Amino acid sequence: MAYTEEQIADLGENIIKSLKTVYDPEIPVDIYELGLIYDVQISEEGAVKVIMTLTTPNCPVAESLPAEVREKVSETEGVKEVDLELTFEPSWNKDMMSEEARFELGMF
Repeated sequence: MAYTEEQIADLGENIIKSLKTVYDPEIPVDIYELGLIYDVQISEEGAVKVIMTLTTPNCPVAESLPAEVREKVSETEGVKEVDLELTFEPSWNKDMMSEEARFELGMF
């Protein structure tokens, strides 16, 4: 059964809520507000592709953080499968953080 555009939009919102429960352990802001999630693509069949990065390629959570993201997204109701792509292009920088994240970290 294919999802409608409205169902895909709702699923996208729920995936973002799930992503906002994942934190970089060194920074008290969730990875979505930090700007580590570059893209979330959802197919009509409920397959999800997440393109994300880390604050640095040598990040201490380079193994565990993507696994936690995959787990949280796959637990979101309506998600059939998760493909996670880790990229360092473009490199993450502080300008990718939301205003909320910058305020939280005192970087305004």
